[in-house]
Parts: sequence; structure tokens; C-alpha cells
Amino acid sequence: MPIIGHIVPMVELAKLLLERHPHISITLLLLKLPYDSSVDSHTNSLSHSLVTPRIRLVHLPPQSLQPPQSLTFFANFLQLHKLLVRDVLAELTRSDSIRLAAFVADMACSAVNDVTDQFGVPLYVFFTCGAVCADILLHMQRLHDEEGVDFLGELSDSGGELKLASMANPVPARVWPALATVKDAARTMLFADVLRTRKSKGIIINTFEELESRALQCFYNVAIESPPVYPVGPLLNLNGRAGDADQSHEYEDIMGWLEGQPPSSVVFLCFGSMGSFDEDQVREIARGLERSRQRFLWSLRRPPMKDLLATARGPTNYENLEGVLPEGFVDRTAEIGKITGWAPQLDVLAHKAVGGFVSHCGWNSILESIWHGVPIATWPLYSEQQLNAFELVRELGLATEIRVDYRKDYLIDANNTNDLVTAEEIRRAVESLMEQENEVRRKVKRMSEVCRKAVVDSGSSYSSLGRLIDDIFQNLP
Repeated sequence: MPIIGHIVPMVELAKLLLERHPHISITLLLLKLPYDSSVDSHTNSLSHSLVTPRIRLVHLPPQSLQPPQSLTFFANFLQLHKLLVRDVLAELTRSDSIRLAAFVADMACSAVNDVTDQFGVPLYVFFTCGAVCADILLHMQRLHDEEGVDFLGELSDSGGELKLASMANPVPARVWPALATVKDAARTMLFADVLRTRKSKGIIINTFEELESRALQCFYNVAIESPPVYPVGPLLNLNGRAGDADQSHEYEDIMGWLEGQPPSSVVFLCFGSMGSFDEDQVREIARGLERSRQRFLWSLRRPPMKDLLATARGPTNYENLEGVLPEGFVDRTAEIGKITGWAPQLDVLAHKAVGGFVSHCGWNSILESIWHGVPIATWPLYSEQQLNAFELVRELGLATEIRVDYRKDYLIDANNTNDLVTAEEIRRAVESLMEQENEVRRKVKRMSEVCRKAVVDSGSSYSSLGRLIDDIFQNLP
């Protein structure tokens, strides 16, 4: 998947496989969206950092496509790349010194299995989301394809919520991934990806047993006819500084500012590479922060135009913050706050000055915050983030709620609107988040310790990765 949030965990998985087995070599195929240059600097940096000859990056040439008019654009995008993937596989299979053992595809790219089948290569599907989301997608696909259930109708008949084995609490319709609840070609495309997942040799998930044990048990239940599942997370890039050379000044400025703050005193607001808000909401955030009197670091981005192409390109930096913030806000908060555009999220969360994280609840962000023991206040925006927020707040007790059902998914609905999250809501949530002695903070600290143990020798994810490697070699074509 040519999105940073999908590329990073895939690369980290590749590194782990190399570390664990001396005879594995890996070829990473990178697809490039023709209208998105945001990942270029990241992949270029990645190319320079992977110095071992056992791993090779292949940048597939960009294909000419009309500007996206709907989410089916991505299906067309993948279709054009199938021949390129086939050419790479053909090159690998021609080598006498290489035996092609497996093909690991991002769930959203599993359509390439048509090509892998031609070469008799086992397909493993990689979910960059959590186990709850993966289980729910499989549940929805089964209802739709095997039992002929109208998913939207089922939600309506059950009062707008469903009871699932993967969650202790009934899951309200308003937090389900929007792409799965719309009746159009995009949902058909999603369910086709999920069906291919069912037919794969295995499902790799960026999670760990102790975090999502209930959902993972659903996969272990043979009655649902799921392939073997391998929870191998958290997959985090903990080595090396975030950003590229062009962002080095911003990096030093941000980290230098944090060095001057007391321990656990700063609330960090960051909404991912695609996260942004309209000006009215920005002003409410500013007022809420000012009223909370908490120290803050705020990654503030300008939203794109409300069309599919602009949304796919993502937000940009503001040229004039004074024009979007309340009058005098920057001066009044100069002693306690810092506003930036881009921010090195993982490095910020690792800093001792940061005590809370207002987040869009992307899965990578959740794993990063847990790893560093920083509690979250949930503010989901798009994709499966509402479900992630619900899981964190209601199921696991690992987050404070601003909202769990806020949605700004212009890729699904260009007319999508939300009630403003008020300054008072934000103030209350930030103050609660930053309390030094509360149950959420204690739970996150405990889960951080468990999380770190999962990836070391004899840990749950370490062992799961070992099973994956064993199974790959047992399934050699």
C-alpha cells in the first residue's frame, strides 16, 4: 500500500524476518500513487538506510491514470501494476540461487494474488490495522457473501449495534469502518480483498497477544475457517530519526523546545499524515488548550480542498497561523505552547516531557503511544479510526475520550459534516488526560511494559514470528 502508515510496518516486518533467519532475503515492491509525492522523501530515505544486500527495494514505475473520481481508482491502480509485479516475480524465479518462498501483500493490495497464483507462490496477507478491525472485516464479508445478509439492514434491525465475539461490548454502527457500510463499488472491492485474505496461507497482524487477546481468539477458533494468524507487533521504527534532510531544522527546533519542559507536562496534538480541521474547529481547539492551561505541542495542518484528488494528496502547512487562530492566542500561550506543521511523532512520544497524546487513533499511533507509555485522548477522523477509538476507550480502558465517533472521511462522503467539538469538551478531556494519577495512565504504563516484553526472546510476538517463519518454510512451493 503506497501510504506511509502502511509502508513503515511492512519494512519493519521485513527487518525482523532478516534478523530471525540467516537464509531469508527479501524484495520489497513499492508502488507509487501518481498524484501523491508525500511518500517520496520517506522511501528515498528508506532506500539509503537499508544497507544489507539481503533486502532489496524495487520501485515499480508509476502508471498513467486519470485523476481519481471515486475510491474504485485504487482498484484500477492495482490492476495496472499486476504486470509489473509479474515481471519482478518472473525475474526472481529465473535465478538458480533464489527460491521464491512466499509473497506477503498488504491487505489492500491482495488483488495481486492473481499473479502469485501463476507462479505457485503462497500468499500471506498483512494487516496494518489491529486484530479487532481484521476480525470485523472478515465477519462483515462472511455476512455479505456467504449468508446474503444486508449489513446496513442488520445494523438497523439491531438498534444500530452488533454483538461480536471479538468485543465484550456491543459495537455501535457509528464506529464501524465507513468503507464497509456504503453500498457502492468500493465496498465490493473491500470484500473481495477480505475474501482473498480467507484463501491465503496466513494472516499477519501488527498487534500483540496481550493487547487484543479476545479478538485473536476469534481467529484461533477453527469454526470460522480462518487461515493461521500471526500477531507480530508492535512493528515500530525505533532506530533512526524521523523526517528527512529538509525537515532537520524543524526537528531540532521541536526537540529543543521539549528539552526545556518539565517531565510529563506536555500534551501533544497530532492527527497523522492526513489529519486536519476546518478553521472553526481549529479555533475551538485553541480555546480549549488555552483554558486547560496545559503545556502543549500542536501539529497543525491546513485541510485540502474537499475533492478526492486534493484529499488524497493530504493537508499542507499554514503560511500564516495568526489568520486561523483566535486573536492573540500565539502571544498569550508563548510560554507554554508550541505550534508546528510537521512533527516527528515517534520521537516526540519518546520524550520525557510528553505526558499525553491527542490522537486520530491511527493504529500505528496507538502502538507508538502504548510502547512509550503515553495515554491517548481519542479524536478519530477516517478509515477504521472510530473503531480503534471505541476499542481503546470502551474495551481496553487505555484512553480518554474526546470523541469515539467523530468522522471526517471525505474519501467516503464529500458532504460529511460533524458538530464542532467544543472548547469546553477539549478542555475537560485534556485536563483529564494530563492527570498524573489516574487509572488510564496506570493501565497504559502497565501495557507499555507488556508490549516491550512481547517482542523479545520468548515473548508472544517473538514466538509468533518464529511460527510464521517455520510455516513459510513448510509451505515452500
